Amino acid sequence: MAFDTDLALRVREGLLTVSGALPDEKRMFGGLCFMIAGNMCCGILGDRLMARVGPDAYSTLLAKAGAGEMDFTGRPMKGMLMIDADTVADDAALQDWLSHCFVFVRTLPPK
Repeated sequence: MAFDTDLALRVREGLLTVSGALPDEKRMFGGLCFMIAGNMCCGILGDRLMARVGPDAYSTLLAKAGAGEMDFTGRPMKGMLMIDADTVADDAALQDWLSHCFVFVRTLPPK
């Protein structure tokens, strides 16, 4: 699956703003994933943002407009959300979602 290269550029810039460093990138899940300290922070599948928000924030953030479960196998992946393209079309909205991802990923030990 291809990924939206414009969204990828916006995510790179957004993560630089949030984390102060450029994330590593890996092709995963048929898309592009952004890694911080060796841990997946977020990604892009097609034109949607894949947000790793962690299990504690999952239910609250799932209730936000444009957020949905990440489900590859018939079972939702707790702590991971898919965010519709329209929801992150605005830079401020994208930055808000990236902040949620960064807040969670910085709780993980570096790999």
